[in-house]
Amino acid sequence: MKRLVLASCSPRRKEILGMFRRDLITVSSHADETVDENMTPAQIVTALAKRKAEAALRGYEKDIVIGSDTIVYADGKILGKPKDRAEARDMLNTLSGCTHSVFSGVAVICDGKEYTGYEETKVTMREITDSEKDAYLRSGEGDDKAGAYGIQGMACAFIEKIDGSYHNVMGLPVFTLCKLLEKAGEELIK
Repeated sequence: MKRLVLASCSPRRKEILGMFRRDLITVSSHADETVDENMTPAQIVTALAKRKAEAALRGYEKDIVIGSDTIVYADGKILGKPKDRAEARDMLNTLSGCTHSVFSGVAVICDGKEYTGYEETKVTMREITDSEKDAYLRSGEGDDKAGAYGIQGMACAFIEKIDGSYHNVMGLPVFTLCKLLEKAGEELIK
């Protein structure tokens, strides 16, 4: 049986895939994450997911290698992981009281073939008070997350509604992953 190899050290992606398969292997892809600024959010996450999977493939050619990438898109800007707390505050200011999109791309490499896709989820945040932003920033929870927040943590208190996949916002578009695995002749749940 082919093992699942996740080309990511993201604890959230590992947690999601770990629900389905105990044979999960995680490896860091060390892929270059620079992209053409003219690409759409969907093109960016798809290209980066593919690049990550390809970078982690060596030594796992007989397995199923999965790469994924997530960005937040708001006000015509891509919000990746914040460089520092000041940038994280700017991101929270942008997201507060607005609806934004979360794009997650996924790539599957199996038997020498590549399959890619993405999902978009709309997330509406309520107005976040300055004291809430201060407390959230002090927690450090959003330091390593696109858009400077994690829906699965304390930031769930900021979410008014979502339209689309919750797990996509966490960083792994499970529905699309299942469809890609199906195309590859594989299944997520075994």
